Amino acid sequence: MNTTMNRITRKTRLAAALFCAAAGTLAGSAHAAGEAKNVIFFLGDGMGPVTVTAARIYKGEKQLAAKPGSLVSPERANLVMQSLPYAARVKTYSLDGQTTDSAPSMAAYMTGVKMRNEVISMSSDTMAYDSTGKQYYNGENTTCPPTNGKAADTLLELAKAKGRAVGAVSTTRVGHATPATTYAHICNRNGYNTIAEQSVPGHANYNPKLLDGVDVLMGGGQRNYLPTGSTKRTDGVDLVAAMTAKGYTYVDSGTKLKAVDTAATGKLLGLFSSSEMAYELDRVKQNLDQPSLSDMTEKALGVLSKNDKGFFLMVEGGRIDHALHGTNAKRALEDTLAFDAAIQTALDFMNKKDPGLKNTLVVVTADHDHAIAFNGYPKIGNPILGLVNGYADGKPTKAADGKPYTTLVFGNGGRPNATAGSDVNAEDSNKKWIAPARAASRDDQTAMDTTDDNFLQEVGINLGSPGAETHGGGDVMLFAGGAGSKIFKGTMENIKVFNKVKEAAGL
Repeated sequence: MNTTMNRITRKTRLAAALFCAAAGTLAGSAHAAGEAKNVIFFLGDGMGPVTVTAARIYKGEKQLAAKPGSLVSPERANLVMQSLPYAARVKTYSLDGQTTDSAPSMAAYMTGVKMRNEVISMSSDTMAYDSTGKQYYNGENTTCPPTNGKAADTLLELAKAKGRAVGAVSTTRVGHATPATTYAHICNRNGYNTIAEQSVPGHANYNPKLLDGVDVLMGGGQRNYLPTGSTKRTDGVDLVAAMTAKGYTYVDSGTKLKAVDTAATGKLLGLFSSSEMAYELDRVKQNLDQPSLSDMTEKALGVLSKNDKGFFLMVEGGRIDHALHGTNAKRALEDTLAFDAAIQTALDFMNKKDPGLKNTLVVVTADHDHAIAFNGYPKIGNPILGLVNGYADGKPTKAADGKPYTTLVFGNGGRPNATAGSDVNAEDSNKKWIAPARAASRDDQTAMDTTDDNFLQEVGINLGSPGAETHGGGDVMLFAGGAGSKIFKGTMENIKVFNKVKEAAGL
């Protein structure tokens, strides 16, 4: 009996030792501290799960149109972001809202702090409104009291403190919520002039944590930097001149950006429009002299990757969000594909510089969702922008009122109304919106071209004019690849994304 017990004891000890060894191996495989000296953080603004899925199908439709037979069906297409090996889900609520605004949601990623809607990279006690409910801004200048919260360190600032190169690129204004969270601190996101000033070395409002400055800053927003044209500046100060005096190369067109020699450029400022840059669909169709998001990403990497200590780059597909607010699914999907193409550009560039991304972390996520829904039971191969044709008989599916409906719809949004200009698209030569009315009865969409550039998807609740659609409060997807990416998995709070990037990059 003693012999039997000894054997059992030895086996138990061996099993325990093997378990501990395995646990150690698993723990080691999840450890990512300091692996990534380079970080590329991609943010698709408002790019929730439905938008990602619809964009994948839309990409498949384009692929099949260009090369028939290359896919079994458009649903089987692949987005670049979905090729990254690790994935997670992220909770997006803010400190005061079940449904977040872009400012605190992106700031959560950049600082690890939960904050209130409208607040950019500040402590959690910061208020965006005064006691009467008035927001802390006037025009596009801040009115934030100096005692209203404290600045929260951002990933970009932490990287800069480590001697790494840093940059932010967006298709929105460079002072819009998402890019601003990387380099600015303000109690209310609408103080665009003040945010711009925080990026200018030598200005009284400059953010000193940026040391010698953000190395690359590109997007729209001339009106907050230049005192001429459709300016929003109230002091007559030329911030572009101030930055060029500090050694920045300034470009304001796609042609000029293409001519930039990154090998000879230390600091790059690109402002390509007065306010937001054009939607990708309009940039291409109207042959505008603006760079694509891929163009900006490649040039940014060309400048930043020269730093041997590494770099931090944030790239935003910002106008995905704006098209969704407008319930204009086609432009949202086109911008999502342009965003995905920028990810491919970055992967191609860095795999040449850093084969296998052994020193480079790539993270792709969204700051929040939208009120868009994937509707009905459409058949395989049904056009994602089209009416629902049922999988059983291939015929248009009818609602209870006997009228067809589209696959993509919105829970809420705006419709053209009596408000001046609400019936036309100012970014497309004032062409009329095609918008099924939200009234006592639904419009019959049978004869409507639901794939038209200016078709606005049907809405459940009418909130006013086009652009009024709200964010959605659902969790969003995150994809990661490269150095340190294995720790991005499961479901997490948005503030934990900051901790994981910080750990992977050794910041």
